[in-house]
Amino acid sequence: SSGTTSKQVNNEQDVRFVGFLGTVGEGSLALAAIIACTAGFATLGDWQGYYTSFATNGIDAFVQGGGGILASIPGISESFGRTLLAVMAILFAATTMDTGVRLLRYIVQEWGTIYDIPVLTGKGLSTVLAVGCCLALAFGSGGGGEGGLIIWPLFGTTNQLLAALTLLVLSVFILKQGRPTVYTLAPFSFLLFMTVWALLTQLRGFYDNEQYFLLGLDAVILVTAIWVGLESLSALRKAASESRESSA
Repeated sequence: SSGTTSKQVNNEQDVRFVGFLGTVGEGSLALAAIIACTAGFATLGDWQGYYTSFATNGIDAFVQGGGGILASIPGISESFGRTLLAVMAILFAATTMDTGVRLLRYIVQEWGTIYDIPVLTGKGLSTVLAVGCCLALAFGSGGGGEGGLIIWPLFGTTNQLLAALTLLVLSVFILKQGRPTVYTLAPFSFLLFMTVWALLTQLRGFYDNEQYFLLGLDAVILVTAIWVGLESLSALRKAASESRESSA
């Protein structure tokens, strides 16, 4: 299930079915990747040869380990298995790029609708702007296309902050329905706490390493996280009040 699911379903009644199967698919894919990167090595020597240090040989380990597992199936050679896994990894990367560009295009189009700029509501210019932003991010620091790696250390915190926002919206909706919210509020509180903790930890690290660009971005995200926390209290209090009034 990608971030474009909400734009693609024909009917809201299909969301639960599509979302559930998408979650199962994502979970199965994650489990398969973990198995390929761990159980796919025949000996301890092979394992130590690939995992020489933390966060090294990620894609290579997935391809080699998965190829070794597929080679145990009759009729499939190890080289064919590795080729198949390499193609899968490339497809995952291409899908991620497609989703990112498409979501950015949606955002540009929605800006055009919100601020009454008709030229931005079409697919043409919005796509050009979306692709242009991606190219600027990738090649802004040079021709190697590694510009995105500059802000990569902040990806985890921003991703978890987005997850917290999603859980907050769900909590408010469920609360207005008069249903228990502990199942969404508990993970929301945990995610928000861990996000703020991670941001504070990174803030000190960026300052010590004189990475002032990341320091500024980290500060902005930290303020956003605090704002999300304050807004969550206000939204939940308002939703609880509306729920009590409707049930009275």
